[in-house]
Amino acid sequence: MSRILVIDDDPSVTSVLKRALAYEGHHVDTALTGMQGLAVARDHAPDLVVLDIMMPGLDGYEVLRRLRAADPKLPVLMLTARDAPGDQVQGLEGGADDYVVKPFTFEVLAARVKALLRRHDTDHAEVLRFDDLSLDTGTRRARRAQRDIDLTSTEYEVLRQFLLHPRRVLPKHMLMDRVWGYDVEGSSNVLEVYIKQLRQKLEANGEPRLIYTVRGAGYVLREP
Repeated sequence: MSRILVIDDDPSVTSVLKRALAYEGHHVDTALTGMQGLAVARDHAPDLVVLDIMMPGLDGYEVLRRLRAADPKLPVLMLTARDAPGDQVQGLEGGADDYVVKPFTFEVLAARVKALLRRHDTDHAEVLRFDDLSLDTGTRRARRAQRDIDLTSTEYEVLRQFLLHPRRVLPKHMLMDRVWGYDVEGSSNVLEVYIKQLRQKLEANGEPRLIYTVRGAGYVLREP
């Protein structure tokens, strides 16, 4: 049973999600404000957070920042009524793992929740290596040479896909399907955000690039 925390200032949303997610077999905590949500997360560590963006007081972006500071690997699914690509990118760059646009169907949200939780299955832990980069699928930590690299849940999964298929060009639609469980037309900007973030982390000390863009085809992990 996974523990899910739903933070949303709309009581009807928290009530519906609590009942529906509990029916799916999860233990569900709810909070109506950002401060209350942070307190619940501190007292009862969640396996995943469903987080509204537009809330009075602490908005979702600030709550996300504080959740990330406490646990960089905690999966966070953001709910937003803002469907512009720029708004979605802002949430993803802030550390969210995925987003669902309001209004939404529970089937869509449940599928995203399932995909995020599935990434944390560590029954078959191994260390994936390429060049001076390694990824421990048990601890979900990456290393470049002797430098530890902290990854969010989605950054980890994107990097894992590259390490599972080194030197192979991975089309954008394949990465979207493998990481998010779906390929949304016009949402390649979401993937681009994570590629950018991974490059920044992998090259933070001036290391040579490992993830390259193949124009018109996708991305590839290869030697510098």
